[in-house]
Amino acid sequence: MTATWDTIADWYAELLRTGSPLNDFNRDALLAHLPDRLHGLRVLDLGCGEGLITRALAARGATALGIDPTARLIDHARTTATPGPGSAVYTVDDGCVLGTVADRSVDWVTAGLSLNHVPDLDAALTAARRVLKPGGRLVLSLPHPCFEAPHASWTQSADGAVRRVVGAYLAEGFRRSDDPGAVRRAGYRHRTLSTCLTALLRSGFAPEAVDEPAPPAPVVARSPRRAGLPPFLLIRARAPHDPPGSAG
Repeated sequence: MTATWDTIADWYAELLRTGSPLNDFNRDALLAHLPDRLHGLRVLDLGCGEGLITRALAARGATALGIDPTARLIDHARTTATPGPGSAVYTVDDGCVLGTVADRSVDWVTAGLSLNHVPDLDAALTAARRVLKPGGRLVLSLPHPCFEAPHASWTQSADGAVRRVVGAYLAEGFRRSDDPGAVRRAGYRHRTLSTCLTALLRSGFAPEAVDEPAPPAPVVARSPRRAGLPPFLLIRARAPHDPPGSAG
């Protein structure tokens, strides 16, 4: 049977709840680009999954809205306790549309390892810009387009060093992993760095920061060969002060 997010939802939720150093690292790296205190702010977590990042936003005081198209993952999110002092509400919604989110209603949008799953990146970024207040910010993370490209692999050199072999970097499109224990067996979309940055600019966002954080000790302990290579690309970008469609 072909894996989908619906069929792996229970497995994925259990993976995160029993401890996933790589996903915890992604959450922490993304949160490093947001204020420590989010009291009084509304934050949309686009592609929230089972709520790992949404709960962390609430813990910083945000009024957090988690949206995801997979109903089973939203079920898991709703049944998990949310730490205060903020709050979290979860809704099934399409990240390319955000039909349940009002225009200019949120201060921040987070997208942790989710935009690599949307079929239409331009539509998702346009929707994110629409729901952001003027001057609001988007923080996103992606599997690093260079080092996590299709068919990337590991090799060991004559001196015993393990190095990453870059895959089919320019081969954009939908892919599916053959690894039965990988999240990517449900499918993902590989896009080059230039495609991602150009889409941001085309949607009116102004990049403020680009980050390639080094994996911390828990990730290296679980997978020593990852030492020295950033598994994620993070971008923080600001929405324009003029709303979509205005002059200027």
